[in-house]
Amino acid sequence: MAVWAIGDLQGCYTATQRLLERIAFDPARDRLWLCGDLVNRGGESLETLRLVHSLRDNVDVVLGNHDLSLLAIAERDEAQQRRVNPDLQRILFADDRAPLLDWLRARPLLHQDRDLGWMMIHAGLAPKWTVQMAAKHAEEVERRLRGNGYRKLLRNMYGDRPAWTPGLKGVERERAIINLFTRMRYCTPRGRIAFEEKGAPGTQANGLYPWYEVPGRAERDLRIVCGHWSTLGLFIGHGVHAIDTGAVWGGKLTALQLDTDELRVVQVPGRDVPAGDRRE
Repeated sequence: MAVWAIGDLQGCYTATQRLLERIAFDPARDRLWLCGDLVNRGGESLETLRLVHSLRDNVDVVLGNHDLSLLAIAERDEAQQRRVNPDLQRILFADDRAPLLDWLRARPLLHQDRDLGWMMIHAGLAPKWTVQMAAKHAEEVERRLRGNGYRKLLRNMYGDRPAWTPGLKGVERERAIINLFTRMRYCTPRGRIAFEEKGAPGTQANGLYPWYEVPGRAERDLRIVCGHWSTLGLFIGHGVHAIDTGAVWGGKLTALQLDTDELRVVQVPGRDVPAGDRRE
């Protein structure tokens, strides 16, 4: 048995299949951890989501910002759904959209395996959050997404404010938690996210830190694997293993084996990107 974590797929079905072949993934014995953002921009989002759903008994997935956005768009009227890009429209108007989206909505924001010694998130954590605190806050949002109030949550999750503080309540609290788990790259020492900063470390404004390097951050008793930050590239340090290597932008799709003491990374080429396409 092998356990592999894979970075953001973002609708790159062909690259995903190529990587599964390279690691000789066998659903009869192996397990996948997927760092979120299964869909959007890659042109093969429906095929990608169907593939992951077909492997669901052998896959652990956390929600990324693009996954949550898809779920929110799915709750709008048809005219609004037809304004999004064709890649997402193929999911929204597919015959099997209901089982695919219901399954996606039930995915967590945080996955952990203490026997394995790992946890998985999409983007980042608040500086003061321990693993235990992060799991507790993730569960707050997960309960809402899986309950009757999920539509209200999806309607109100957009926005850069407020910054996280423990005293937040209601939809503002949920929005702040979602932003940390799914949109974090840089923040201030007090944990305020710099949403506009998306470049590689060294390009950020003074006073901002990568979320995993904030002075005085909490110690965490599990290794962390995450995605989201394609301009960071493959990064391993401070107990963090960031593996979004920009497959959707013409970079690579990366797998990291979790059940071995040796650092084993496997990469394949991402999608072919037309000249002139930019990272966003």
